[in-house]
Amino acid sequence: CLQEEELSLEVFPSQDPLDRADFNAVEYINTLFPTEQSLANIDEVVNKIRLKIRRLDDNIRTVVRGQTNVGQDGRQVKEITRDIKQLDHAKRHLTTSITTLNHLHMLAGGVDSLEAMTRRRQYGEVANLLQGVVNVLEHFNKYMGIPQIRQLSERVKAAQNELGQQILADFEEAFPSQGTKRPGGPSNVLRDACLVANVLDPRIKQEIIKKFIKQHLSEYLVLFQENQDVAWLDKIDRRYAWIKRQLVDYEEKYGRMFPPEWCMTERIAVEFCHVTRTELAKIMRTRAKEIEVKLLLFAIQRTTNFEGLLAKRFSGCTLADGTVKKPEVPPPSTNPFLEDETGTETDEIVIEKSDTDRPKKPKVPDNPFHGIVSKCFEPHLYVYIESQDKNLGELIDRFVADFKAQGPPKPNVDEGGAVLPSCADLFVYYKKCMVQCSQLSTGEPMIALTTIFQKYLREYAWKILSGNLPKTTSSSGGLTITSLLKEKEGSEVAKFTFEELCLICSILSTAEYCLATTQQLEEKLKEKVDASLMERINLTGEMDTFSIVISNSIQLLVQDLDAACDPALTAMSKMQWQNVEHVGDQSPYVTSVILHIKQNVPIIRDNLASTRKYFTQFCIKFANSFIPKFINHLFKCKPISMVGAEQLLLDTHSLKMVLLDLPSIGSQVVRKAPASYTKIVVKGMTRAEMILKVVMAPHEPPVVFVDNYIKLLADCSTDTFQKILDMKGLKRSEQSSMLELFRQRLPAPPSGAENTSSLSLSAPTPEQESSRIRKLEKLIKKRL
Repeated sequence: CLQEEELSLEVFPSQDPLDRADFNAVEYINTLFPTEQSLANIDEVVNKIRLKIRRLDDNIRTVVRGQTNVGQDGRQVKEITRDIKQLDHAKRHLTTSITTLNHLHMLAGGVDSLEAMTRRRQYGEVANLLQGVVNVLEHFNKYMGIPQIRQLSERVKAAQNELGQQILADFEEAFPSQGTKRPGGPSNVLRDACLVANVLDPRIKQEIIKKFIKQHLSEYLVLFQENQDVAWLDKIDRRYAWIKRQLVDYEEKYGRMFPPEWCMTERIAVEFCHVTRTELAKIMRTRAKEIEVKLLLFAIQRTTNFEGLLAKRFSGCTLADGTVKKPEVPPPSTNPFLEDETGTETDEIVIEKSDTDRPKKPKVPDNPFHGIVSKCFEPHLYVYIESQDKNLGELIDRFVADFKAQGPPKPNVDEGGAVLPSCADLFVYYKKCMVQCSQLSTGEPMIALTTIFQKYLREYAWKILSGNLPKTTSSSGGLTITSLLKEKEGSEVAKFTFEELCLICSILSTAEYCLATTQQLEEKLKEKVDASLMERINLTGEMDTFSIVISNSIQLLVQDLDAACDPALTAMSKMQWQNVEHVGDQSPYVTSVILHIKQNVPIIRDNLASTRKYFTQFCIKFANSFIPKFINHLFKCKPISMVGAEQLLLDTHSLKMVLLDLPSIGSQVVRKAPASYTKIVVKGMTRAEMILKVVMAPHEPPVVFVDNYIKLLADCSTDTFQKILDMKGLKRSEQSSMLELFRQRLPAPPSGAENTSSLSLSAPTPEQESSRIRKLEKLIKKRL
């Protein structure tokens, strides 16, 4: 009750204490009579309370009576609503009955009229009436249990069957299966009959189309029988000329007889294509031995031209409606090589980088008729593939003969080395074959052609490129140390001539071009072949072959320069370094090495200007070959006096500077050497310098000498340490104790050797040794 009172206060706020939820009677009375004197007004207060009670009773009675009246009013309204609903149902049923009766009257009359018009062949009126009768009959589907309705429905079906048979008979009479066509154009009766067929069972329409096309192409089957001379491939043009005349004749005589949505002209052309494909396949199987590549390509060319003509004339709508199977077409392609046939013989396979970087959008073939006839030639494309195999073999043989007859290309250093023109000819021919074959088929023949491509890419790499690389032969007569030391500047010591060096660079550039183009060729072949065959296209082996040619070419250039420097290094190791009395300018052997570098490197750099990365590879390989060989010859210089070691250190520094400048030596444009190359030179030649510094250091005390050796060379090999001792000219007894000490000091060099990081500055050397080292440093600065 307390909750109800609180709720009532929220809905009807009141200041009366009697309405409070926490009403207290004692407090209320004390409020009315706070003092004894106020009790004198008790009768007046009691009367007011009684009056208030009577008013509350009156209000309660009014509310109760009001609720009773509401219930009575609701019952009255409900009765009125029920009456209205009954009237609405009656109206709806009455309307439905009237509509049904009207439809029944229309159906009965329509069926009578339909039967009468069918007998009189009034197809124009029947076409409109039949559709209306069918629509009306649909309203009686739920009343088929009524005998009269069911009877009318059966009469409609009977009329439709009769119309179908009657129209087929009329067309058979007008266009008999056997015999000639009825002269003249179509009658209005047949034109209206086609409109009726649109409303009848679809099989009627299909039967009309089938019989008409069959009758229209009957003459074609007779004229181009397999035993006829015009049926062979050399006269394939006559087939397409015949159908063109027939289509023109059809448009003139029968174009208005069939509804436009039947697309009869296209259907005739499509059926002609199917018949032609079947007939051509049959005759080619029979006379397969007579098929030559020129004849095959002629027939394919004329056929694809006809298919292109169909694409311009028709939309191909009948190929997708289920009545005609759509032929297979090539997968979407973004190949920039797919150009007009007139341009495929002269354009090179060149793809700009921007083309490969751009996002590729699939292109939908714009010829829905592609392959509708030409598909029959695919089983015989082996003739084409064999022909291309033969042609490419002859092309490679011609390249070989031309190279022998004309010799290598003339040096062209201004353009960065000449690419052999034969490689461009090869890829132009590849492009022509690829485009042509993809137009013929995107299936297995493309795989067979790819195999042919692979075969002759390898042959080109070995016969034209590797086969024409100059051969390395030992120089006749040899070079003596004396003659080497006395050679004059500009004398020829390289094994390869200027022309041979240019040829090697040309072959290298050609191999690089072939490598890049072969990769692009693989991508284009994958774009043109069927998606299911893409994984079978792989030219990685051929790309590896061209990479081998590039590597061999670089190695030849390195070996040539390396071999040219060998006599100088031999002369260095044969000199009596213990007898050198003073440090002078660089030694003759250094001058000889620099001379050969200045002779070869500019030629190689200029001829590889278009393939800069391979010139960098040449520099790196030469450094990796020359520096270890130089260090090995350095170890052979024994014994070495202090002055001799100083001279060798000066020579080593000169060679180091030349090697660091090697990539741009003799060039008017000074370009910073690649960091990878500089790192190799600095590391290798610094080791050579450290070897000489160790040799220059005094071997007393032995502990300091050994520890400095370990820090400077970081070489734990006893063989290397033995070579250092040999260069210093120590006796065997001294070497034995040194080697033993070296083995002992290897695990953990003493921590007290902080001041031995540089022998020239920190090792305890006599005053004379310090003076010589300072003199050497001055000479090095002078050379720089």
